[in-house]
Amino acid sequence: MPQAHALGRHFHATALQTEPSEESHLSAEPLTARDTCQVLRDIALGIRVMRRVDGNAQVQTDSGLMTVDADGWLITFYKEHNALDHCDRCLSPEGRTYMFDARQRYGTDPLELLSTWERDQLETLLSLI
Repeated sequence: MPQAHALGRHFHATALQTEPSEESHLSAEPLTARDTCQVLRDIALGIRVMRRVDGNAQVQTDSGLMTVDADGWLITFYKEHNALDHCDRCLSPEGRTYMFDARQRYGTDPLELLSTWERDQLETLLSLI
């Protein structure tokens, strides 16, 4: 019996070690601009469908933040005068995050990595929701 009790403690300790901790979840590798761009490209091509999920879903805003959901991906855009200015953030279903940083160099905003057609298509789709 003492051996079984010790084995039970070992199993319990091992089980605790294999479960993902909140700390490891918070230290997940961030999404890159390219990762986020691929999701935006999928939306533009009709592979992913998006719906508006922010509090202003019933209000047409020409400037400000706009959040959409596309197959579990939460994407927040910043619009300026009815045009997309930048992708503010993107949260993957696994919890990885892309955050816009205006101090970063050109090419770090996922919208900048889209083709002209893909960006136009994305803006058109956003204007319809």
